Amino acid sequence: MEWSQVSYHYDGSFAGFLCCVFAAYLHREAPACFLGPEDGRFSLWPEREIVTEQARAKRVYQSLDKKIGVQGRQLVVNGFLTCLPEKELALWEFLRLGYERGPGVVRDLTDDRVNRLTRAVQHLTGEAHLLKGFTRFSEQDGLLIGEIEPKNRVLPLLRPHFCTRYSGESFVLYDRTHKEALFYQPGRWAIVPLAEFHLEQPGQEELDYRRLWRRFYDTIAIEGRYNPKCRMTHMPKRYWHTMTEFQTEQKGLPS
Repeated sequence: MEWSQVSYHYDGSFAGFLCCVFAAYLHREAPACFLGPEDGRFSLWPEREIVTEQARAKRVYQSLDKKIGVQGRQLVVNGFLTCLPEKELALWEFLRLGYERGPGVVRDLTDDRVNRLTRAVQHLTGEAHLLKGFTRFSEQDGLLIGEIEPKNRVLPLLRPHFCTRYSGESFVLYDRTHKEALFYQPGRWAIVPLAEFHLEQPGQEELDYRRLWRRFYDTIAIEGRYNPKCRMTHMPKRYWHTMTEFQTEQKGLPS
């Protein structure tokens, strides 16, 4: 008996997605698309509203280690953070394949369902690695504040790094792309949705530190080795506008 195709409406959370997986096996349905709360697409298939229930999400999550192994489970968790188009559908196809084949499925890179998800996760982890070095913080009223514009939802991957690096500080790291922020105080952290985030104009002391950083950056540069193409290879240009050393006087950063 073939599984009927449906569209799932869910709340956009990872727990909500796991509840979609639970519902698919419960009703023997093959999701044709997943629609989040702000998804305005029109569906051609019958629709089912999926309510997020933590007990069901937990059952599915606990099954991942048994069915597809630790590596497969981590691929699913990280896959949900990627900017992969139709990521829920890609995750569903991977899970259904993994439940049939077992933990070895993660090594079958000849299968597009595995390869596509693996490459998306590699893009996510690569971007997170770059942002560990490219993120810049400013001080405002004793609080460190930084902003990033990643393609993927990297805050969960950046959290361990920055919470360890600045363990004695309080800081906020805002993701402009996904409208969420990482808040940290010594011993406490949270990643929460934040629709708007506005920085106050920096004080004179902060401006002085930025000026010093720009001067240091310019001083250590070796003119004879100036290679813009190489720099953009190692430091993609899309990150520059949130980095102090590339900001201009119009941004409040005197040179």
